[in-house]
Amino acid sequence: MSKSISGFSKLSKSKKIDWIVNSYFSNAEDAKRVLKQYWNNNEKLQQLHDEFIENTITNYYLPLGVAPNFLINNKLYTIPMAIEESSVVAAASKTAKFWMERGGFRTKVISTTKIGQVHFMYVGDFEKLNQFFNAIKPKFFKDTDAITKNMKKRGGGILDIELRNKTNDIKNYYQLHASFETLDAMGANFINSCLEQFAKTLRSEALTFEMFSKEEKQIDIVMSILSNYVPDCLVRAEVSCKVEDLTENGTISGETFANKFVQAVRIAEVEPYRAVTHNKGIMNGIDAVVLATGNDFRAVEAGVHAYASRSGRYTSLSHAKVENGVFTFWMEIPMALGTVGGLTGLHPLVKLSLELLHKPTASELMQVVAVAGLAQNFAALRSLTTTGIQEGHMKMHLMNILNQVEANDLEKQTLTAYFKNNTVTHNAVIEAINELRVKN
Repeated sequence: MSKSISGFSKLSKSKKIDWIVNSYFSNAEDAKRVLKQYWNNNEKLQQLHDEFIENTITNYYLPLGVAPNFLINNKLYTIPMAIEESSVVAAASKTAKFWMERGGFRTKVISTTKIGQVHFMYVGDFEKLNQFFNAIKPKFFKDTDAITKNMKKRGGGILDIELRNKTNDIKNYYQLHASFETLDAMGANFINSCLEQFAKTLRSEALTFEMFSKEEKQIDIVMSILSNYVPDCLVRAEVSCKVEDLTENGTISGETFANKFVQAVRIAEVEPYRAVTHNKGIMNGIDAVVLATGNDFRAVEAGVHAYASRSGRYTSLSHAKVENGVFTFWMEIPMALGTVGGLTGLHPLVKLSLELLHKPTASELMQVVAVAGLAQNFAALRSLTTTGIQEGHMKMHLMNILNQVEANDLEKQTLTAYFKNNTVTHNAVIEAINELRVKN
């Protein structure tokens, strides 16, 4: 039976595990064995992992794979991908090779501006507040000099600060809406530090502003925090080729394939039920690279899906067209990434992944990640509009099913060969392995 505990975070790692396995598991020793088998034998490396978060009891591994042959702006990349879904790396690799032979991917960073806000309540006349803001705006920059000094040396810093009236949404609600350039850093700590200083300056300066009444001087700071919605931190990725060069499938012409592909994208543009799954496929590629490079995939996910809804209706992130006999497939997507700070300088596999990508700047990494998303989307749409999604996906899933039934090496070899020419379903695999075991 589960039970509460006080002071859990102060216990040693071994004591934490003892309490967990004895409180929650029918076989405590077996549970402890599973937890410990994922510890790293290198004690220094394990300690590093333990200190990433609180209450660490073990490591949770994801496969780190690579997808080679990505030609991006005439430069070849092998892209690292940390993901458990069976078909993602294979689909990305296949797409990379397909487009490498057709000129590769073209990318560009459109903008890199990030946003943070101070949310506050003010009871009084807006015109007075606006005059106050204009009077003290230079002080926001001055009071953050110590925070921004090093960032400004590198060419970044605070770009602008605006006062926004949000009283139509919530009574007495206003914002300081600030834009930032953080270059190769993710920038979360930098932005939040600036915002918290803005809040202190706002509150203290209000107390001495002569035009304010006693009530108006009492500005109530609700919170100061960066935004993961970054519609002005945009990257574009694109592929194109002549329609007749678009297919390798002899059973369908390039023109037919192009038309079906464009129609599939249009459906995702107008149908939210399809758009969510369509964009999830894009995120299969994006999240895998974001995770492999030590960036925050949750922030990227949140920002991307908000961007997909910016018109008031959730829609496709990618677009396709055929004009003058040329097929074009592209995507513009918001993405705030970093190549310095956070895990990028701590996690050994993150360091390795970044070196594999030629030690990119944050802007270059944005482009690589966007390409991985577009490639994944192309692979999914190509399957959906030709053979169907299950054929390729289930063949990749075959090994997972075989591992679930603890197939030995000979059984895996035999059944992998058998399902090269037969449809993979869970029931079909179970029946096949049972028949094989009866024969043997």
